[in-house]
Amino acid sequence: MFLLPCSALALLLLSCLALEPPPRQPSPSNPAFLRFQRQFLLGYLPALAADWLQGPLLFRLLHGRGFLRSQIAALYSCGFASNLAFGLVSAAFVDRLGRKKSCVLSSGLCSVSCLLQLSRDFLALAAGRVLAGLGTSLLFSAFECWYVHEHLERHDFPAEWIPSTFSRVARWNSGLAVAAGLLAQLVAEGLALGPAAPFLVAVPFLALSGIFAGKNWDENYGKSRSCSKACGEGLRGLLSDPRLLLLGLVQALVESILLIFAFLWTPVLEPHGIPLGIAFSGFTAASAVFGAAALAALVALGAAGGILGSARGDEGLRVGDEGLLEGDTGE
Repeated sequence: MFLLPCSALALLLLSCLALEPPPRQPSPSNPAFLRFQRQFLLGYLPALAADWLQGPLLFRLLHGRGFLRSQIAALYSCGFASNLAFGLVSAAFVDRLGRKKSCVLSSGLCSVSCLLQLSRDFLALAAGRVLAGLGTSLLFSAFECWYVHEHLERHDFPAEWIPSTFSRVARWNSGLAVAAGLLAQLVAEGLALGPAAPFLVAVPFLALSGIFAGKNWDENYGKSRSCSKACGEGLRGLLSDPRLLLLGLVQALVESILLIFAFLWTPVLEPHGIPLGIAFSGFTAASAVFGAAALAALVALGAAGGILGSARGDEGLRVGDEGLLEGDTGE
């Protein structure tokens, strides 16, 4: 039973690799850059793996503790709300605290959150979901900000090399998502350790990420500014350009759909006896294949010139990098 879905997942991932369009330019071969890129990936990828491990069996874990669906929804909402609230000020917080410290803090918060999932107390679980939201907000802001600053300011590598690193992160992230579902299924059901086991397995990954970043990365800071000023600048930017506002609304709608799906997929599939970890891997593998196919279709239709790149896209990347690093040169 386990071999067939794993074979199907492997076929999906092979399809993803086959459909992925060739890069617009060769990957950099500079030895110093490759060492720096590897150092970043060794700190970032374990944290991403730990994040994926917490997804497949969360609903089953809470439902197995005897909580009603409305209570589980409240726990999910605690995580979503803390992520949203902290996301408004996370950029200013990370710039002021330091990006390396923020990466280490993210690993610490997520580790405590995973350990709190062992509790049967509703308030302890709610606190765990709040910490997970805070840690996840840092995970998807601090690491990338740290990398861009180091890439441009400390190492003085060309900005055109940045997509090479983040495309590699995206490829690894898809594979980690699929592997996380399979590993969660293995430790929870195959080894009969229960639905809390994936959360315990995630802790060593988080510890590896935090320790590696703390020992091997240099600290960097952004421009020190108040949270209210940062939020005000963002709001003015949205209101000044209707295209940005429309893009934000579309993104918000897409994210809301994904969050609703994240809550509903387990109670829909579980009554049919479908292994949840394998189903999770199937979702992520199918998403990777669809994304690769969509990208290949855009390139084939010639839309990539306007959407994904060429000269205007590269210039946009430079502008985006300068925005991420605003004030860094004045440290």
